[in-house]
Amino acid sequence: MARFTENRWTSAIIPALLIHIPIGTVYCWSVFKQLIADRLHASPASVEWGFSLAIFFLGMSAAFAGPMVEKNIKKSALVSMVCFVVGFAGTGVSIALNFLPGVFICYGAIMGIGLGVGYLTPVKNLMLWFADNKGLATGIAVAGFGLAKAIASPLMEYLIGTVGLVSMFFILAAVYAVMMFVGFLLIKRPAGWVYDPATSHVSRKTILKKPVFWGIWIAFYINITCGLALISQEKDILHDVLRAFPQYANLSPAKFAAAISGIIGLVLAVDSVFNTAGRVGFSTLSDHLKRRETVYQVIFIMSIAVCLLQIFTNSIGNALLWAVLAMLFLVNAGYGGGFSTLPVLLDQHFGTKTVSTTHGLTLSAWAFAGLSGNQLASFVVAHAPDQAHRYAALIPVITGLFVVALISISLVKYLGDRNVTKAVEDRG
Repeated sequence: MARFTENRWTSAIIPALLIHIPIGTVYCWSVFKQLIADRLHASPASVEWGFSLAIFFLGMSAAFAGPMVEKNIKKSALVSMVCFVVGFAGTGVSIALNFLPGVFICYGAIMGIGLGVGYLTPVKNLMLWFADNKGLATGIAVAGFGLAKAIASPLMEYLIGTVGLVSMFFILAAVYAVMMFVGFLLIKRPAGWVYDPATSHVSRKTILKKPVFWGIWIAFYINITCGLALISQEKDILHDVLRAFPQYANLSPAKFAAAISGIIGLVLAVDSVFNTAGRVGFSTLSDHLKRRETVYQVIFIMSIAVCLLQIFTNSIGNALLWAVLAMLFLVNAGYGGGFSTLPVLLDQHFGTKTVSTTHGLTLSAWAFAGLSGNQLASFVVAHAPDQAHRYAALIPVITGLFVVALISISLVKYLGDRNVTKAVEDRG
């Protein structure tokens, strides 16, 4: 037991962070997407597919990588490192060659596979090492994924300003290669754990036939779609709100951008803190609740409330700004919490032995949300009747989706309670 306590940090938590912090930089996309578009003389909308493809390949590779992670955690850590680093560096090469399809292939497909395999790799390992606090353990590790944006965004901005966009990709690829390789060397299962195909393998068809799985999948998908829709537009939402302030109203676009750059940077940094806090806080809360679905209900009710607050705050100026900030920060916290609580929710319904497979399958929701979240936001904004406040049109759509997610997870909880009651009656 002493050895178990001493080693779980170096065998589970530290390697999880060393893997998740590099791959979490996928959320720094907004730092350089416009620069890529300018460099390649492409429209921002076309370049945006690089991010969408990265999230799609993340989810789909996770869906298929579950059995590999169950069987050989070292192999999955190595595959993640190679794909992520090659894809990240390859993006720099593609930009240098002015080859937009290369960005889609490297950043979207190759790096996306590294993201999915790497995201999945540490999760079950943490649940094995921290059996009594599964939510806390997965929350801390997955927090690394959310914290990456706060760490890497200013670093990327600095490197782009000093060595240029292409060199930034090469330098960080080398840094991330070292971090992920150390994670690969450190990560290992608890002593005495042995892979047993008879108990660890579960048919994907069996999982996909269960209504509970689809209830969780829908709720998870909607949470990501809404989160990505806001994340992809948050700079523009803040621009709309701040432009109404008297001190900014008459400034030229260039002077306005310069005047608010510090505010935008601060908001994005705080955003990342809330995302990270949500990952740790909500997953830790789940350890103290009878039903893990309750956490998702709290997330969705909170998200609906702050969206409604923004919708019904009709005034401009400070009141509207604070309502928008509350919405961005708390929806981001719920977005992060949805990720960190998912493994323990699946553990509750399907068991720890097959959690890598069920977790991977559920992460396919992330793949489809990666395609729909940004595109949904762009569609709603482009077709808003009031183009002067076009980003406000997105909020009622997101609110409605959160209501659907709340209904879905409540049905999952109902089915779970009914199954528990039936099991007690059968034993009686």
